[in-house]
Amino acid sequence: MTDKTNLLEVRDLHVTFVTPDRTVHAVNGVSFDLARGETLGILGESGSGKSVTLRSILRLHPEHRTRWSGSIRLQGDEVLEMGPKALSDLRGQRVSMIFQEPATAFDPVFTIGQQIAETVRRHTGKSETEAMKRAKDLLEMVRIPSPATRLKAYPHEMSGGMRQRAMIALALSCNPTLLLADEPTTALDATVQIQVLLLIRELQREFNLGVIFVTHDIGVAVEVSDRIGVMYAGKLVEMAPVERMVDAPQHPYSRGLLASTVHDGMRGQRLDSIPGAPPDLAEVPTGCSFAPRCKFVRPDCTAAVPSLRDVEAAHAVRCVLAA
Repeated sequence: MTDKTNLLEVRDLHVTFVTPDRTVHAVNGVSFDLARGETLGILGESGSGKSVTLRSILRLHPEHRTRWSGSIRLQGDEVLEMGPKALSDLRGQRVSMIFQEPATAFDPVFTIGQQIAETVRRHTGKSETEAMKRAKDLLEMVRIPSPATRLKAYPHEMSGGMRQRAMIALALSCNPTLLLADEPTTALDATVQIQVLLLIRELQREFNLGVIFVTHDIGVAVEVSDRIGVMYAGKLVEMAPVERMVDAPQHPYSRGLLASTVHDGMRGQRLDSIPGAPPDLAEVPTGCSFAPRCKFVRPDCTAAVPSLRDVEAAHAVRCVLAA
């Protein structure tokens, strides 16, 4: 059951990457809340700012070339003001992350058991024996067969699906309150993808976790989410409960994403697509960033950036055409 008390509050988040050659405005004024026990899906094309937003919650971007502004508050604590020690305590203990490709997220020279046990010892102070027992219990919890044997396996000795389950076990090892999932099923085949999605949803409900699930796949977002936020050019352009987003999307970009998704009964039909390409975030266009690709564009779309406004309870849209 969802706890209506906000676990996470993000307000007017801006993330800019600065290099000698260019400045990229990757996230441009994102705001949202997340309750304990709620799953928020963030949907959008590659380059829309989804993963940048997610990783900013853990401050994983290189400090020397990243500029943050706004606020990220986790249970009242401001993440953007945390020092190295507080961030180290935050990562893995209060907030954990499931990465897109566990083959690169795991260290190849240590066994799965060693890596999970190390995290447990760092945040809980358990002995090596206790930590390894905890690792075995976690592998069993995520339904990895022969968990005692798999503890001794190196990442390359496991299949993609088993590695992703091990990554979920690692993420849950210290009982976090917030779980971040960065396209965790992209590299998996369809059957394994469904199994991993169902596992994440089941564990989220069992432990009453707040979850943010980033994906470019509308089918995946619908499967796991309570609410869906659609991002484009570093901004949230629509936020709504999952049923409302599927049945009555208001933003032309959201409609385009849904229309370009394959579903039952489409055999022989031409798939719709969104013309053009996302803008270069080093040169963010004036007004609505989606205007150059929108078939409903009108002069006031490019005059100023539309505000994110409520069109009904819990449904907000950033579009001058929204009813």
